[in-house]
Parts: sequence; structure tokens; C-alpha cells
Amino acid sequence: MKSALNRRDFIRQSSTAALGLALFPGLVRKVAPSDRLRVAHIGLGGMGNNHMNWFAALPEVEVVALCDLDSNHLNESLSSLQKKQPDTKAQGYADFRHILDRKDIDAITCATPDHWHAQVAIMAFQAGKDVYGEKPLSYNVREGQQMLKAMNKYDRIFQLGTQIHAGDNYHRVVELIKAGAIGKVHTVRLWKTGLPPVLGPSNYQNPPASLNWDMWLGPAPYSPYSPERCHFTYRYFLDYSGGVFQDFWSHIADVVWWAIDPKNLTTIKAKGEAPDGVGDAPKLIDIDYQFEDLKIHWTSQPPNVPGADKKKGIGAYFEGDKGTLICDYGSREITINGVTMNDIPEIPITIARSPGHQQNFVTAVKNRTLPESHLAYARQMTLPMHLGLISYRLGRELHWNANKEKFKHDSEANALLSRDYRKGWDLI
Repeated sequence: MKSALNRRDFIRQSSTAALGLALFPGLVRKVAPSDRLRVAHIGLGGMGNNHMNWFAALPEVEVVALCDLDSNHLNESLSSLQKKQPDTKAQGYADFRHILDRKDIDAITCATPDHWHAQVAIMAFQAGKDVYGEKPLSYNVREGQQMLKAMNKYDRIFQLGTQIHAGDNYHRVVELIKAGAIGKVHTVRLWKTGLPPVLGPSNYQNPPASLNWDMWLGPAPYSPYSPERCHFTYRYFLDYSGGVFQDFWSHIADVVWWAIDPKNLTTIKAKGEAPDGVGDAPKLIDIDYQFEDLKIHWTSQPPNVPGADKKKGIGAYFEGDKGTLICDYGSREITINGVTMNDIPEIPITIARSPGHQQNFVTAVKNRTLPESHLAYARQMTLPMHLGLISYRLGRELHWNANKEKFKHDSEANALLSRDYRKGWDLI
């Protein structure tokens, strides 16, 4: 790793100039090949191709490798990259471990299905790579703990792919709430509408020749191949993900954890409706969370509060002792003493705006600084999502010890904080 570390030191020396140019996007930046961050992309479905395109557009980045265990995905992405960058020398791989073996790669992005997120990231840390990982952070609570431990041990950088975090709206919402615009927040209501597709019946068959199904399953329990369980619709099976709820929690809960940093979760009570078809992630789910001095409610329908029906299916509603604030990804409304407004100009801008989520990661790698959605933050924000799904699966209220990160006197619930990996696929 000596040459790779020396290379990072060299890159870091040019980071101040790179950051300054990022603040003036009208300037054309030409970056010498020796100064570029060499990035590989692992997992090339819809979001993985977004990763490739985002990073390929950054002058400081050279995309040097692509990986997917479906050769059709891999070939399509390589072809797409070659059209955008005819001089690219990026190589394709079917097994991400071959990427991690390369000493010339500085960082990887991971957009695999959720059940692979943790092992890919941990092995990348061990190999001296920094990681831009797609949300959710991990499949379960224990994996998040392992990721944080490994990142700290190997002194790596991690950014969670909550791209909306970089937008001005979330920055301004956080500034308003932290400045006390609506007073002390005592209740937050989060929601995401939308139903999963009705899948099935399961069409069990031999996997296509282009797909390594055994490796796709990896650490998850064995299942015969069916198209319903693979690629995009994997997210509607609890063996791999957590449905619509898990898909969107991180995007809207992000603004809550950033603005008020909820502490000392004590109880979780979920109720929901099982899906139609062969999937088993919840069709609908409502969850009540009790923190030390805060209540958070998640619902699959807009709550009965002013403005919620206008927020296009996803939103956060903060209730304070002086007023309320409702927001979605790109808009906000503050109501104080019956008066509704979009902003309070008297409250100053106190949070530096992002140069872009991917640019922020690149700059953090060069400077060895914390990115916006760093791992310790992302883990605390993601953890209640996992606990809500456990309450849904068990069908009862659960009591949480936040210091020990265990349920109180509940071995059945604690058993769901982790799971054994399938034989042969515990790679860490």
C-alpha cells in the first residue's frame, strides 16, 4: 500500500485549489491524470449507473473499474462509459474482490443490494479503499457496528449516498430549527406513501447464464432463483431489504437527525400490513418511536397536519413549542402564530453549502476529513429503521437500551439485530 498512500498524499496537496474551483463552477478545470482520484464502481443497476455517471463527470476523478455479477449489466455500463469517455481504460470485473486487490484504486462506490453493503465496505476498508456507499447503510444493526469499527481501525473515509443531504433546502431547514425558529421540537411526523408492486407467483427457474446467482445471494439465506427476488424487486423481500420503508427512510429521516439529533431511544412500536403477492416486506407500516424528550411517528400515509397532503408523498413535519415546520426534499413552510412563510430572513446562513454530494466525498478523501453523511452519523440515523422493522416482524412493542444497543430482556428481538451469513459467504 506504500505507493497508494504516497499517491493520496500527492492528491491531497492539490485539494485546496480543487475545492476553491468547486465553488466557481463556471471555471473549466483541467486536472492532470496523476492528480485524479481513481474510483471503481461496484453494483451497476440503476443507482450504480448513477454513481458511475456522477463520478465520471468530476474532473478530479478517473473511473478505472466497473463490477457487476450480471455480465449484461457490466457490459451495458462499460459501453455507456466508453461512449461518454472514448479514451477510458476502465476494466470490468464480475467479482468485487478483484477490484479490492488492485493497489492503484483509491476509492469504491457500492450500489449492490442491501444485504451486501456491509461486507463490501468492510473489505474495502481492509484493502485501504475509501467508500461511497448507497443507502441504507447496512442490512442490520450489527453490520453497522462492524462497519464503524473497521472504518476507524483502517482510518478510512465513508460517505452514505443520501444525495438529498447536499441540497440547499435541507441545509436551510436545519438552520431554521437549530436557530430555534419553532422553539423546542417535541414531535416529528415522517411519511412516505406508495405501495410495493404485487409480485408473483414466484417463477422459479434456472438463473440466466449472465448472472452469478450464488454470489448474488452471497450472505443471504439460500433461495432458488426467481426473477421476482432479483435486481430491482429484491427490495421487497426481507431476506435482502425492507421494502418501501427501508428504501426511503434515510432520505427523509436525514433532515431530522441533522436538525435535532434525537437521543436515547426507549420504545418502538410498529404495526403494518403484509403485502400482496410473494414479497414479505411490509406493504404499509406505521411506527411510533419514543426518545428521551421527543416522539417520532412514521406513517405510510400523510399525517393529518396542515400541508402534509401537498408534499408529494414524502415529508417531515416538525412540531415545536413556538410553531411548526413542514418540508420535503425541495420545499419548506414555517408556521408561527398562525402565519405561514417559506423562510425567516433574519435567521442567518450558518452551514456551509455543499459543492455536491459526490464532490464532497472526493474532497473529504483528498483532505482526510469527515464528509457530510459520514458513517458515525449515518449509523445513528439508520438504526431506528432497523428497529422498526424488527417490531413489525414480531408484532409488538419493543424496549431499547440505547447505551448497550440492545433490547431490554428480549432475546427474540435481540436475535434479529444480526444474522449468520450463509456458509461460504462470511468474507470478513
